[in-house]
Amino acid sequence: MDPRYDIPRRAAGGVGGGSANSSPAMGAQSRRRKMPPRPADFKLQIIIIGSRGVGKTSIMERYTDDTFCEACKSTVGVDFKIKTVELRGKKIRLQIWDTAGQERFNSITSAYYRSAKGIVLVYDITKQETFDDLPKWMKMIDKYASEEAELLLVGNKLDCETDRIISKQQGERFASRISGMRFCEASAKDNFNVDEIFLKLVDDVLSKMPLEVPNRELSNSVLSLQPDAEVPPEFSPPRMRCC
Repeated sequence: MDPRYDIPRRAAGGVGGGSANSSPAMGAQSRRRKMPPRPADFKLQIIIIGSRGVGKTSIMERYTDDTFCEACKSTVGVDFKIKTVELRGKKIRLQIWDTAGQERFNSITSAYYRSAKGIVLVYDITKQETFDDLPKWMKMIDKYASEEAELLLVGNKLDCETDRIISKQQGERFASRISGMRFCEASAKDNFNVDEIFLKLVDDVLSKMPLEVPNRELSNSVLSLQPDAEVPPEFSPPRMRCC
């Protein structure tokens, strides 16, 4: 063979050049993969309560999975999902519990009130009976939940505005009777105000905790207290926490 074409074969791994897998870029990627995820600074439990069919499951699934099911089955007992968010420079792991609205499940769901840092109470703006049931749910909160739990009243199904029975003012008046309770209307179907429900509730919880970072203000444009609204006597819930 002509010595001009007698090229020695490089052994596996090469001498001097190294293999393609040993490039600096691949090494950096390998190091990044080995880094453990940042642990959560706080772990908070939030429960969603309210009468059957008001859209509790839809609100939870819209927030955690960004999905919506037109024909959701009623929750049996309890269900939950996990979502991690960052707020005020902190990483928060949310455990969101979706509770059944039927009265026969009250003995099961009541256990989840005690450890909840935030409670979302939902009614359907198109169904009067779900609004009339609110005092009953407030009695459950008074009986089982911590006095420190943050409360948020939500009028759901804003996408059904043409079928509305409960006015926004009625919801505001009810919330104004409960010290510290916020109020908003939302639509799980249209994904309107769903993120704001949880972010504002979590921000209210964090505001009571010692944080190393300055308080980050959030807009109160959709989640507001209504301290000056008048309340009809028929909608006077038993929970009257001092301001």
